Amino acid sequence: MTALGKLFRTTAFKISLAYLVISAVGSSIVLLSVGDNLKDVIQAQISHTIDADITGLSEQYSQGGITTLVEIVERRTSVPGAGLYLVTTHAGEPIAGNVQSLPPGVLDHPGVVETSYRVQGDRTTTRRALARIFALPGGFRLLVGHDLAEGENLRPILANALINSLIWFTIIGTVGGLVLARRVLRRVDAINARAATIVAGDLSGRLPLAGTGDELDRLVENLNAMLDRISILMAGLKEVSDNVAHDLKTPLTRLRSRAEQALRLGRSPEDYREALEKVIEESDGLIRIFDALLMIARAEAGSGREGMVDFDAALAASDVGELYEPVAEASDVKLEGAIEPGLWVHGSRELIGQAIANLVDNALKYGVLPEHGVDGRGTITLSAKRRGGAIEITVADQGPGIAVDDRGRVTDRFIRLENSRSLPGSGLGLSLVSAVARLHNGSLRIEDNEPGLRIVLVLPAIKTGPPSLPAPSPRAIEPSGVP
Repeated sequence: MTALGKLFRTTAFKISLAYLVISAVGSSIVLLSVGDNLKDVIQAQISHTIDADITGLSEQYSQGGITTLVEIVERRTSVPGAGLYLVTTHAGEPIAGNVQSLPPGVLDHPGVVETSYRVQGDRTTTRRALARIFALPGGFRLLVGHDLAEGENLRPILANALINSLIWFTIIGTVGGLVLARRVLRRVDAINARAATIVAGDLSGRLPLAGTGDELDRLVENLNAMLDRISILMAGLKEVSDNVAHDLKTPLTRLRSRAEQALRLGRSPEDYREALEKVIEESDGLIRIFDALLMIARAEAGSGREGMVDFDAALAASDVGELYEPVAEASDVKLEGAIEPGLWVHGSRELIGQAIANLVDNALKYGVLPEHGVDGRGTITLSAKRRGGAIEITVADQGPGIAVDDRGRVTDRFIRLENSRSLPGSGLGLSLVSAVARLHNGSLRIEDNEPGLRIVLVLPAIKTGPPSLPAPSPRAIEPSGVP
């Protein structure tokens, strides 16, 4: 396809052509309307002039009779470019004037009439005039009129103006459309060229912005944002694949070695039973990892939105606290609660409850230093309160905390810091909490507790909700089981 053909096929040129047609039709309607209005104005002026002449001549007739009227008419008709005048007897015989002939019966109908006529000295040309017939005392008739040639001459003038306007509209519209189409096509070609490189595999490329802030720039900005999101997801997918291959290799290898050891060394049913129990334990750990990965993927894909309801987050936090009471007690940890009642949010109760449970579980595993606690016991605080238009659910511990440089990556999948590698876990807990926060249009903050770590799950609050049961008063929550 030629370059000119591409220009003609662009949307910009088609839109310009459509505006050209609309403008041409509108201009034609305006010019035709102006022509009709001018014609009406001219006829109104003619009627006004005729009425004034009739009034003056009738007064002259009243004062001087027919003789005076004839003299005035003859004097007026002797002037070049005079109007139409005719004085006749009651039988229609001309007495004075410059009208040679009229259609039959015109003089029999007093009043304003548009009629054809011929002037004296021209027997061939028939013209049109607007005239008024006035009946004078004594049976005489007085006709005063004005030629309509001025109004008729407007039509070719307006027609020429219309044709010239359409020609210029066509020329300017076509050239302007081609220029606009060329400019838009140049930008679209640049976007297509960059998109081709992205499709070829260069996910780091971005579509070019012109900086005009127009609709194409807004579209490109959204597409670039989409590419940024795709790049993040692709990087996350690669990271997950690498981490899965690395982090699952160890438990799978351990699972296989224990099965081999049982086959090689097992000599009694008790040996085989012990080996099977260890295999089941390793399998449960693998299942928990895959369940966490599936839950994170569902949260990041937004698939949990269909089950969202209005519920009291205070009750969800209290349930998690009660669930972990025995676990904290068994670990010689003091679990405290400070939960305000009536903290209504719109979301998935299951996912938010799981997120809170993950925070408490992490605090129990990694955030307890008994020497920093009260009466020789480590302390973990689970609190929930309203702050402005948000609900803040906080889990604070007195452990070693997380270095500032590491806080940006602890929410990634399978990330485990050096001081926690010897402890059980898969590095997916905070990843799930971060995904749940994003799913609910919330956020996750990691802060210092001085000493220890404070993690805050922020969720949008809703204004009203059904009356809720009273939340537990701030007290030491005595721990419960693992979620």
